[in-house]
This record gives sequence, C-alpha cells and structure tokens, in this order.
Amino acid sequence: MKEDEQYHFFNVILDSVADGVFTINEKGEITFFNRAAEQITGFTKEEALGHNCFDIFRANICQTNCALKQTVNTGKEIINLPINIINKDGKEIPISISTAVLRDENGKMIGGVETFRDLSTIEELKKELRQQYTFQDIVSKNHTIQEIFQILPDIAESNSTVLIQGPSGSGKELFAKAIHNLSLRKDNPFIKVNCGALPDNLLESELFGYIKGAFTDAKKDKPGRFALADGGTIFLDEIGDMSPALQVKLLRVLQDREYEPLGGTSTVKVDVRIVAATNKDLVTLVQSRQFRDDLYYRLNVMKIDLPPLVRRREDISLLVERFVERFNLKTGKNLSGVSHEVMSFFMRYDFPGNVRELENIIEHAFVMCKGDVIELRNLPSELIERSNETLLEEKEVDRPLQRAEAESIRKALEKNRGNRLRTARELGIDRTTLWRKIKRYGIVS
Repeated sequence: MKEDEQYHFFNVILDSVADGVFTINEKGEITFFNRAAEQITGFTKEEALGHNCFDIFRANICQTNCALKQTVNTGKEIINLPINIINKDGKEIPISISTAVLRDENGKMIGGVETFRDLSTIEELKKELRQQYTFQDIVSKNHTIQEIFQILPDIAESNSTVLIQGPSGSGKELFAKAIHNLSLRKDNPFIKVNCGALPDNLLESELFGYIKGAFTDAKKDKPGRFALADGGTIFLDEIGDMSPALQVKLLRVLQDREYEPLGGTSTVKVDVRIVAATNKDLVTLVQSRQFRDDLYYRLNVMKIDLPPLVRRREDISLLVERFVERFNLKTGKNLSGVSHEVMSFFMRYDFPGNVRELENIIEHAFVMCKGDVIELRNLPSELIERSNETLLEEKEVDRPLQRAEAESIRKALEKNRGNRLRTARELGIDRTTLWRKIKRYGIVS
C-alpha cells in the first residue's frame, strides 16, 4: 500500500470512531482533527488545523495545566482525565481525555495525540440520579434518611414541635431548616439559638429579651430570639445543655405560648414553632433528673433520629461530590473530585465528627491541592496519623486488655439482647464508641 493510500486509510479509520481524536506537532499546532472532534467541539477540521489546541478547546486546564503539553514534556500518558471545554457556541461540555506521545518510525518524538469522549449524557444521568437522593439541601441514599425524607413534608405542615436527635455534625440544623422551608411559616424568620454556647443568665436574655433597667447595662429594651422568631420557627440547638431553671421557662412557652422578658412584669404572647435538637440521649438525662420529663414529653411530639455518618457510608461519595461542587464555586477552582485512594480511605474512616468533619476535610484539601484531583497528601496529616493509630489498635486486639474489653462488650450485648443503646448505657460509653468497638473487635450482635 502506498504512503498516500495508508494516510487515507488512517483518516477513514479515525473518522469512524466515536471518540474525538486530534494530534499536535512539537509547536503545539493541531495537525489532525477527526470527525467526532468536529461534532463535539463544533469546530471544523479546516478551522482547527494549524491552530494551538487551547484556541479550539478553551478547557479549564488549558492555560495553567495542559494535559497534552505535560505528556509531550514528560513522556507520561494521561488516562481518562475529566475536564470541561467550551465549544464553538460557547456551551460548556464535560469530556474525558487521554493523551500520549507521537513518535516516528525511529522513535523520535514528533508531537502528541489526544483522544476525548463527550460525557454530557453521562453527566445528565448523574444529575438525575443525584436529584433522586436530594431533599432541600440534604443528600442521602441511606434508607433511614430516605424514610425521614418521606415523612418530612408531613412533619413540616403539621406545625407540631419537633425533636431532632443525632451526634454532633450529623446535619441536625439542615433538617431543621428543611422543616421550616417546607412549612407554612417559610416566609417568616428562622432563628437559631445554641443553648450550650451561653451561660444561664445570657441565654435567658438571649431567648426572652430584657426590659430597660433589668440589670446594670440594660439601657433600653431588647427583644429576645423568641420575639424575633414570632410567626416563624426557632431552632434550639443542644437543648440537652439547658439548665433546669431555663427548662421551666421554656416549658411555659410550649404550654401557654407566652413568656416574660428578663426584668419584665407582664407576659408576651408569641406565635412560634419550636424545633429542638440535641446530641445527647434525653431519655438518659430524664432518668438521671438532669432534664425535666414534662419538658421532654412536650418536645418529643415529632421525633427524628439521625444516624452517624459511619452508619450511612453509602452517602460518603454523594457528600464528597456535593462538597467539591460547593468549594469549587467558593474558591473559583475546578477540582474534578477525589482520587480512588482518598475515597477508599474515606470508606474505611470512622468520621467521629460526622458530615461536618467530612466537609472540613474537603475544605482543607482544597487549600492544599495544587492539581485537579484531591490526593491523600492533601488531607490533614493528623487525620492520617489518627487513622493509622486506629489500624494499630485493631492489630493489637489479641492483647489481654483488648480481649477483656471485647468479652465485657459481648456479655453486655447478650444481657441486653443486642440492644446497643442499653448496652452503651451499662458500659458507660456512648453509642458511637460502642459501635466502633464492636466493629474493631469483630463482635457479632
């Protein structure tokens, strides 16, 4: 076969494939552009040939971290790197690229070749899938959370008091906001108060306000959070940290929808919905007389129990994707996600800080990441160290102390017929710690 016939045959083959293909010379100028490349980019072969690839693709990595230029300079191939390009009509197109060096018959480098695949259809399908697992600003495919999604609109419409229980960082505030946003009060204020962040006297004035002259620095009346939330929703976070004295005053609001400002002598009527949240077991606090039982029953009209992240591992990839999107917008970066090693690490890690900890890890990684994908080296060093310590503990399970602890957990589980809440109480540890120890020791309950 003659050389010109070979060239024609080569062109016919490459014009028949579904993936875009183009080549560049040592100057970075496009020397070949197949039919699929024309269809994906919107540029014709004639418009592309002789131009630099960044003039045609205008990708998010063209000016700073060109993949094909890296390959030509280093000789290292790049496989299936996801990027976005801008087509001729100005539309952003997600593609996946692979690059390699072009060499002549003598092995001399004469340029580079890039193949790319249009991911628009795949991204649309992913988007539809994400929407199935998205509720307000909450993402989850976990069956427990999905069940909550099903009843949340009914809870929101009911105007009943809601108690949300779950470990710190599990998303209690997001659920409280979702309840407000789905309710008839959505156009009125959503006011948050952290009951564990302030001492008693400050929390009382924060909640109920005060009258001029109530104390030395009270030079004018100040409305409290209940007054600000009138007609809307007040979110009382960490309600389990509220003192008994304030619990009495809150009980009055729940019973009579009225309160007295600090230093006041007359009552103030209020129309407000209360959503309370806690990372503590209120039943245990009631039994130990640290929390009023009558207040607990007033709060516990509609109850939502949120699981820790370690019990909804199927959500980790969804949450990572959500946080990467969020920090891309916030920082102006365009990271494509996390590496397989990072995702594998996340799937093994226990996340004691739950969803909030995962979000903080991704934020840290955004600061440290200089490439397009978050790698293990971009994660907080103490996180890796802590994980390694946990692995070391797991390897030392045969030591006498660990064997004794494992045996005591087995006996407590057997005594409580597998009920982990009662077992944790008996052992004097919280449920998350118990779950972690059960996992570490391989105990079947």
